[in-house]
Amino acid sequence: MENSSPPKKRKIAPFIILSLVLAIAAYFGISSLLHKLKYESTDNAQVETFSTPVVSRIAGYVDSVGTSDYEPIKNQQLLLTIDSRELKIAVDQAEADYQSAVADFEAAQASIINVGRNKQVAIATADVQKARKEKAQKDMDRDEALFKDGALTRKQLEDSRSNFETAMKQLSANNEQIALAGSQNASSEAQLKRAEAIILAKKAALESAKLKLSFATVNAPNAGKVGKVNVRKGQYVTPGQPLFSIINDTQFWIVANFKETQLENLKVGQEATIVLDGFPDTELKGKIASFSDATGAKYSLLPPDNATGNFVKVTQRVPVKIEITDAAKYRNMLKAGLSAEVNVIK
Repeated sequence: MENSSPPKKRKIAPFIILSLVLAIAAYFGISSLLHKLKYESTDNAQVETFSTPVVSRIAGYVDSVGTSDYEPIKNQQLLLTIDSRELKIAVDQAEADYQSAVADFEAAQASIINVGRNKQVAIATADVQKARKEKAQKDMDRDEALFKDGALTRKQLEDSRSNFETAMKQLSANNEQIALAGSQNASSEAQLKRAEAIILAKKAALESAKLKLSFATVNAPNAGKVGKVNVRKGQYVTPGQPLFSIINDTQFWIVANFKETQLENLKVGQEATIVLDGFPDTELKGKIASFSDATGAKYSLLPPDNATGNFVKVTQRVPVKIEITDAAKYRNMLKAGLSAEVNVIK
């Protein structure tokens, strides 16, 4: 009897182990099935926020850097200065050119006034000469009548005729002066318009020089935290060169990439639970805010082309934006790029 009991125990043990394995597998299988019936899930998700790149708008050597890696900054805080000596000289030159243009404009205005006055003097003189011409003609006509009657000598008649011809020539000369003053006035007006146009051009050049000078000072476009600072004092920077980025540390959301086969069970406003990989014991709440109108593959540098003949059907993923409820409460946990798992309640 004592020799028969051990074989029975050895036969029972495998059945117990198998039963436990089957029970555990059934538990997890049923749990997974119930979870799939209640949620649409994905672990292809990450935290997102706004990132503002700071770039140089001019070329030059860096004078100073007013921030460091991962430092919090305020809106319009001074971040960086670039050597501005050449830019200041350019502003001074543009200012001198502008003042010179203003002086030319004022000279053109004075020229128009002088030409107008000269024309008025010429017109007044012409009126006087016209009166003299009319008197000289009357004197000549009278002297011719007196000469015919023998009451006047030929020399007196010739003097009258000479006076008339002189008055005619003077009147003609005055008329020429009036015409010349008119042409000078037109020329002066043209010069005035040209001087006015030059003023506008010089003023624009001055404003452009001042604007470039302002680019030597780089201020924060918004509050946040600085990323990796890629510039140092004395470094030469070029226009468009990235200096660093400013991360918005007050607005965060989740972008979850769901399979296209899951979309039929998703809609805007559905509640979701979020678990960050770095903080697995904390569950965040949220809701679906919007859907992308293109799959993630369409945003890639080289999107797939299914018309090439090498088509292999791959389940696509669609980015879904999920707003985080009470995001400010988890501000110390949320960091752009963190991975997360998202479960959307059906």
